[in-house]
Amino acid sequence: MTGFGFELVATDGRARAGRLTTAHGVVETPVFMPVGTAATVKAMTPEMVASTGASMVLANTYHLMLRPGAERVARLGGLHRFMRWPGPILTDSGGYQVMSLADRRTMSGEGVTFASHLDGSKHHLTPERSTEIQHLLDATVTMQLDECPPWPIAAEASLASMALSLRWAERSRRAFVARPGYGQYGIVQGSSFSDQRLASAQGLVAIGFEGYAVGGLAVGEPQEVMFRVLDETCPALPLAQPRYLMGVGKPDDMVGAVLRGIDQFDCVMPTRSGRTGQAFTRFGPVNLKNARHKDDPRPLDETSDCPAARDYSRAYLHHLVKSGEILGAILLTWNNLWFYQALMRRLRLAIQAGDVEGFAAAFLQDYRQGDLAPWPSSS
Repeated sequence: MTGFGFELVATDGRARAGRLTTAHGVVETPVFMPVGTAATVKAMTPEMVASTGASMVLANTYHLMLRPGAERVARLGGLHRFMRWPGPILTDSGGYQVMSLADRRTMSGEGVTFASHLDGSKHHLTPERSTEIQHLLDATVTMQLDECPPWPIAAEASLASMALSLRWAERSRRAFVARPGYGQYGIVQGSSFSDQRLASAQGLVAIGFEGYAVGGLAVGEPQEVMFRVLDETCPALPLAQPRYLMGVGKPDDMVGAVLRGIDQFDCVMPTRSGRTGQAFTRFGPVNLKNARHKDDPRPLDETSDCPAARDYSRAYLHHLVKSGEILGAILLTWNNLWFYQALMRRLRLAIQAGDVEGFAAAFLQDYRQGDLAPWPSSS
């Protein structure tokens, strides 16, 4: 079985193009991982996800723990077979739900007790149990259980949360079952406090993981705060191991993060936006709900090689969205995931060509320019 490893292929400034080798395949980085929370990327078949260029997806420990249950997935052959995704899968540990489901959980130093949003039943999640669940799911990359704090947060509260996440990192690491081709990532916390981020990174490196994530961002902070945290945190992480920015994000956030040394991303934005009528294009997001599109025969982007962007008119997409047709969600999600994967591919090529700064400037200029002028309406 293939070992788990990360190789830097090229660097350009702080930006990195790499190759992550796992038991379930090779992943070229920078990479965006579509979110398949409940063992499905919403509105997509696995074949459609793969057609976008995606090589790795994310699933969620908390949601799969509740339904269908980790032990059931294990009996059925593991998550890859269960959801028909043969490539690498990273599983979020449930740490984000510690914040997002704050009204449904109680915390202690031992772990978190959740009241299920499905039926109110109680479930206790500890670092050990979270790691065990991810093992049962057969996750290629296991995440440590952490506490994702809200933003803003007072320094004292952030310090206590960061220290708790660091203790949980040690317990998660002890519970992890090492085997060829599988890895576990520690998660740097510390909100926007530089000294806390550095202490967290140093503590995690001392424990020793196959990769490192930056958590606690994309929770409402301004972009300049995110970028400052990355400027201060990435240099404290090992050069020869992957770096994952959790829950990010918007295309311009990802470009800025790549310039600062991030290798992996995930976010619900492209899929959630696709289900709510928003399409991502090289000239920024397009809201297909708007009446300006109802007579527009043009595609979303005639230069795209994605069928959803190239072959369907804006008028038709507008009709699907306004009619609540399932096909609208499918086509816009397909377009959005394709756009995100194309952005990652272009970033990788720009890094290898030594022109990532030039690519980033040109991309952001177009992206912030805004969509095409409206098509003349007949009404």
